[in-house]
Amino acid sequence: MSIRPVKRLVKAHPTIEGAGVHLRRAFGFGNTSDFDPFLLLDDFRNDNPKDFLAGFPWHPHRGIETITYVLAGTVEHGDSLGNRGAIAPGDIQWMTAGSGIIHQEMPKGDTEGRMHGFQLWANLPSSLKMTPPRYQEVKSEEIPEVTEDDGTKARIICGSFWGKRGPVEGISADPVYIDVSVPPGKGRVIPVETKSHAFAYVFAGSGKFCNASEPLAVPTESGGWLETTPPTEADNRSLILFDSGDEVTVQAGDEGIRFLLVSGRPLKEPVAWYGPIVMNTQEQLQQAFSELREGTFLKEGKRQ
Repeated sequence: MSIRPVKRLVKAHPTIEGAGVHLRRAFGFGNTSDFDPFLLLDDFRNDNPKDFLAGFPWHPHRGIETITYVLAGTVEHGDSLGNRGAIAPGDIQWMTAGSGIIHQEMPKGDTEGRMHGFQLWANLPSSLKMTPPRYQEVKSEEIPEVTEDDGTKARIICGSFWGKRGPVEGISADPVYIDVSVPPGKGRVIPVETKSHAFAYVFAGSGKFCNASEPLAVPTESGGWLETTPPTEADNRSLILFDSGDEVTVQAGDEGIRFLLVSGRPLKEPVAWYGPIVMNTQEQLQQAFSELREGTFLKEGKRQ
């Protein structure tokens, strides 16, 4: 067994997307090869309705999958295939854009004005870039949850973990996506597939992602820390990219820690990316935008 050291630890940075939605981006755009097959993670937790109600009006996607996980509030969505619905607290929407879809996502706050959740983008392999679009919509009660003797909890969205399997199926990169909560002061060792890239994103509490009996090591990649000296803990909105190994260790702080743990097998394919469209070559990318201009982008159904 080998513990994965921390390769990089950074804070999600503020950005504005859609029609003026204020969010935090953990990673995305630029060189994302260390996260392959994942392309982007946005944290759209916000308690101010004026900063999110404008939403994400009609926009295209091709060549990727978008995974939306809602914690508070709802996200109403519609698309060019005529689908309509809402993602409520605890729900997951795993959308495979494939050959192309045009959709909109409009966040709605809860009674306290809160809109909390995350959106992860996963790349599709070249063989599936033009696959027909599909949805896997999972309600909160369908997501299995495991509670260990020490109180550690894991909601398993995708993949196999601790004897349970998440409800999302048929994803080529064989990802594991879990929501983990570790009680105050507790330490856990969590298995991770050796051949997968893996990262954690902390959104409550704090903790150390290293061997608790050792000092916090410097990252294995130079320049990984934003500060001059390494932080002693990973706290809210911290992204931890792991190096190779088959286990991740976490030691929860005084308030416990809750984080997303995501891993997947890298595609190791070239990426041609502009905005919401991700292909393998610049020629394919240019073709996609030409089709948008010419009205031939959609291969399945018509815009409603």
